[in-house]
Amino acid sequence: MVIKRAEDYHNVLKYFPPVEEPAFETEASMLEVWGRYWGVDSEVGQLRAVLMHRPGDELKQIDESKWNEECNALIDDNGGWYWRDRKGPDIAKMQKQHDDFCDLIRKEGVEIVYLNYSGTTRSRAVFTRDVAIAIPGGVVICRVAPQYRRGEELAATQRLGGLGVPILRTITGIGILEGGNFSYLDGKHAVVGQSSRTNDEGIRQLREALAVSGIELITIPVTGYGLHIDGAFTMVTEDTALVNVVKLPYFFIQMLKKFNIKTIDVHPEDNWYAINCLQIKPGKLIMTKGSDHTAERLDKAGIEVIQTEYDEILKNGGGPHCSTCPLLRDRVY
Repeated sequence: MVIKRAEDYHNVLKYFPPVEEPAFETEASMLEVWGRYWGVDSEVGQLRAVLMHRPGDELKQIDESKWNEECNALIDDNGGWYWRDRKGPDIAKMQKQHDDFCDLIRKEGVEIVYLNYSGTTRSRAVFTRDVAIAIPGGVVICRVAPQYRRGEELAATQRLGGLGVPILRTITGIGILEGGNFSYLDGKHAVVGQSSRTNDEGIRQLREALAVSGIELITIPVTGYGLHIDGAFTMVTEDTALVNVVKLPYFFIQMLKKFNIKTIDVHPEDNWYAINCLQIKPGKLIMTKGSDHTAERLDKAGIEVIQTEYDEILKNGGGPHCSTCPLLRDRVY
């Protein structure tokens, strides 16, 4: 049929009207159009799919002759990488520890989506948490702060887009945002850490993306030279958080009380990585060995802890939480 008159368009619209409801991110809409109920609305819902990268050839560039006394680390002359040990990475050991970690995740019924890179320059590629943030209906692609990590966003966009995950927002302009600086409190409130790795413009853009789903974003200053909020705070059940109170502002600790969120303190004798854990489901998580005191506190609170060897990957600057980017969790709110 050839439409010649304005009235014809009106008649066609009677048969093919615009459809606004149900909303994009509802389960029915997601399943019909995108095949899966993509997204996350908590830190603790049963994990179903996660984005990860197995350590590989990108670590061969680390040179043991580049020790920097000021930084107490191996540092690339051109700012392409750093490594927190005098001895370079044992790649085989890193791969073994990563594989063991992945096996634990799979045993919990979680699908692992691997993120691979064509080049060998992304020394931090194992830390997939920073490149994307899952929100109801899909993901926000972040813009990582240091130049040596730029390009990880492209690989994540290609992999997730090919998988059928909706890309709801890409941080643009001068915005910088890293996933390690984000956490849900509940289904309607989330926090973002403001630090050298996440600026006002990145936060503004994330706030816009979350507002579509009615989620309020609360900004928390990360103290001192800290990089990410996940070094100080993470939810472990729907109403319980693991915290390092010396790294959190007082107003946020009081805010948790208003939200009726109980807190468990990281034990002071455990290292920084004790809080860097992966939540599998409400009340069950995976954390690194060497966090025994904190694990005991969690156990006393009825939270199941699985410990895994991760010491070689920790030298690259991150733990199990940093190494995982959840794509899909069961909704708990």
